[in-house]
Amino acid sequence: MPAPSMILDLAGLPDADLAHLDVVTGAGPFVLSRIPVDGVLLVVTATTREAEGLAAALGWVVDPGVVSVFPSWETLPHERLSPRSDTVGRRLAVLRRLAHPDAADPAHGPLRFVIAPIRSVLQPLARRLGDLTPVSKTGDEHNLEDVVEALVAAAYTRTDLVERRGDFAVRGGIVDVFPPTEEHPVRVEFWGDTIEEVRWFRVGDQRSLEVAEHGLWAPPCRELLLTPQVRQRAADLVDQLPGVADLLTKVSQGIAVDGMESLLPALVDGMETLLDVLPDASRMVVVEPERVRLRAHDLAATSEEFLDASWTNAAGKPPTSLSLTCARGHPRRVCRGGRSRGSPLTTN
Repeated sequence: MPAPSMILDLAGLPDADLAHLDVVTGAGPFVLSRIPVDGVLLVVTATTREAEGLAAALGWVVDPGVVSVFPSWETLPHERLSPRSDTVGRRLAVLRRLAHPDAADPAHGPLRFVIAPIRSVLQPLARRLGDLTPVSKTGDEHNLEDVVEALVAAAYTRTDLVERRGDFAVRGGIVDVFPPTEEHPVRVEFWGDTIEEVRWFRVGDQRSLEVAEHGLWAPPCRELLLTPQVRQRAADLVDQLPGVADLLTKVSQGIAVDGMESLLPALVDGMETLLDVLPDASRMVVVEPERVRLRAHDLAATSEEFLDASWTNAAGKPPTSLSLTCARGHPRRVCRGGRSRGSPLTTN
């Protein structure tokens, strides 16, 4: 660990295009906590495991409530597989806090540190995901049918029994919901249009636990919501992309199907990356930049290769860029620096 005076001297870092710091093993969280930044400090790592570990360590140095990991999907963007709902929930929670932080609620307040593997930094996002509103019910008067409609619109799956994240069930005046960001599901008990109680419950035996003080807070379970606009665009593409006509037909009918996220760029208004949604005056730290650069190169090459193979049977080529390389140029911005969001730094 460096001497305290060395850490305090970080406040005098110049506002340059690129600064390089050599940090001894174990001192990274202390150094990150002392880097001056007016917006958010984005810390880029080579892998998800490194991002999780660094975030946990940083949480011992600063308030863990201002630190969050922005995870990547478990699949490549073009694969016909959907990411897990808990991964999507964590990603949307971070984007929501970046776009609309709630200073009155520490759990959803402003972030100071976002730790992200390079894969999640490069991966294109649908625009304005941070504007998606969670299903939040904490007051007394709410119509049960309105809550159910809001959960369906947020891509929750209605089932007879809640067992997995993203499920919800209705039994009389009781709504069970398993938000993707929570350890336990919640049970919302209605009396007419009045919420009497919101409690956690166990999946195994369905028994209620303690009261959920914050009420129901359920972020969307998918990054592609089947709005009327999305359904119409899917219908328009059915004849253009015969290889995925079955998938597009189901999407046009409002049926959420596995792998529909592979068509995101063709179905939404536009794409952006995590770098585009950071607040002004944010800074960026790249941990072990050479490893990050090599990882970014490998990801882009793999994505392009599998993209070509995936779309061979669909329509010869995708209607728009669906791979990590649609963020072309961002690996250089991440590893070499840039001034669009403040001054990046690299650490070894």
